[in-house]
Amino acid sequence: MHLVFPNKIENFLKYVRIKFMPKTLFFRTMLLIFIPLIVVQVVSIVAFFDGSWGRVGRRLSSNLTSNMAFTMELAEHAPNQIAEIQELSEKQYDLSFKYYNNDEKHDVIRKVRRNNKMITGFLEESLAKKFPDDITSIYLKDQDLIVFVETQEGLYQFTTNSKNIFSTSIFGFVAWMIGTSMLLFLVAVMFLRIQVRSIANLAEAAEDFGKGIDNKDFKPFGSSEVRKAGIAFIKMKERIQRQISERTQMLAGVSHDLRTPLTRMRLQLALLPDNKEKSGLDKEEFLQDVTEMEKMLDGYLSFVSGEGGEKPSFVDLNEVILSIINKFRTSNKALIRYSTNDQVSAVQGREQALKRALSNVIGNAFNYGKTIAVSLESVGCKVEVTVDDDGPGIPAEKREDVFKAFYRLDESRNKETGGVGLGLSIAKDIVTSHGGVIELQDSPMGGLRVLISIPL
Repeated sequence: MHLVFPNKIENFLKYVRIKFMPKTLFFRTMLLIFIPLIVVQVVSIVAFFDGSWGRVGRRLSSNLTSNMAFTMELAEHAPNQIAEIQELSEKQYDLSFKYYNNDEKHDVIRKVRRNNKMITGFLEESLAKKFPDDITSIYLKDQDLIVFVETQEGLYQFTTNSKNIFSTSIFGFVAWMIGTSMLLFLVAVMFLRIQVRSIANLAEAAEDFGKGIDNKDFKPFGSSEVRKAGIAFIKMKERIQRQISERTQMLAGVSHDLRTPLTRMRLQLALLPDNKEKSGLDKEEFLQDVTEMEKMLDGYLSFVSGEGGEKPSFVDLNEVILSIINKFRTSNKALIRYSTNDQVSAVQGREQALKRALSNVIGNAFNYGKTIAVSLESVGCKVEVTVDDDGPGIPAEKREDVFKAFYRLDESRNKETGGVGLGLSIAKDIVTSHGGVIELQDSPMGGLRVLISIPL
């Protein structure tokens, strides 16, 4: 069931989710535990204050007020026995009192500091009910509670321990609530860390596999659902690796077997006379066909080798690009510029595969442009390789098609203008297997820009 809100409320909720909602599973789950826990604590404490603690406080204040009223009544009926009444009150009620006449009472009140409303609130209510015609005031002095009851005849000063009107069970209750909540919170954190770590390890293993890294140390653990997902991932990885291996072996075998008849054809053509009239064949035309077929086979083998079992390692892309540029400089008259920001340029991957991908991209720039610019930059958590040229470029509507295997913009398949249409397909396959992205854009130089982004 999906609740539909007005657009303004939907936009506000979306903003709250994006801005304040935790991004990770661990903190989202902790939020689901923490918020109900806080709500339960607040409700429990409020209920305790309004219920048990309030009733106990009112009952204690009422008992103290009654004891004070009884003591005052005894003093009024037997003013000559004040000393005995004071001794009896302190012994029976833990309540000492003094009596001052109207001339002495003002000096006594000035010596006592102001009260604490939180502790004496219930007592004030009880005193107002018990002595409606008298003036009452309450003061705290250290742990002693001092109550003045001012009557027409004089002033009564009562002194007792503040615990007699205040239930200390609130502190034990709050400490128990906080302690159990912290214990529950720690147990939840420990449990969730184990569950989230198992999911994070599964995600890391899947990401490594996508980059061509076979993480053999991965072992599923955690809840049964997570273990089941981990086992399913391992089986899927094995099936994919087996399929890739079988396809690689098949393509390699076919390409290798086709070289034998091609070699025989080249030898037979070499034995034919050069004179077309004697042989009845155009020797040069057949040699071109054989050469083009060999070139196609080389493309197949290059495509297959991109899926080989090369072990990943840390690759310095700066060194790789420099070696590629130096190779093309010796065999090409095009002008090339290379720049780098001299930051991190090492990525984890398969060195020969990355070199093949970059060679294909830079080689295309040399084939179609007279001026080439190559740059290597570390941007955030990724490395970007940019290759610009001033060639004819590629139309925007065909930029997705050129990544398809065997697709060529030059439909005549002229051997002077390129290969068999596998260069960019191989490059994209290699870059994608390293978790990267390859894009074709318009170059500021007027030709094509190839942007390759590979995560560090």
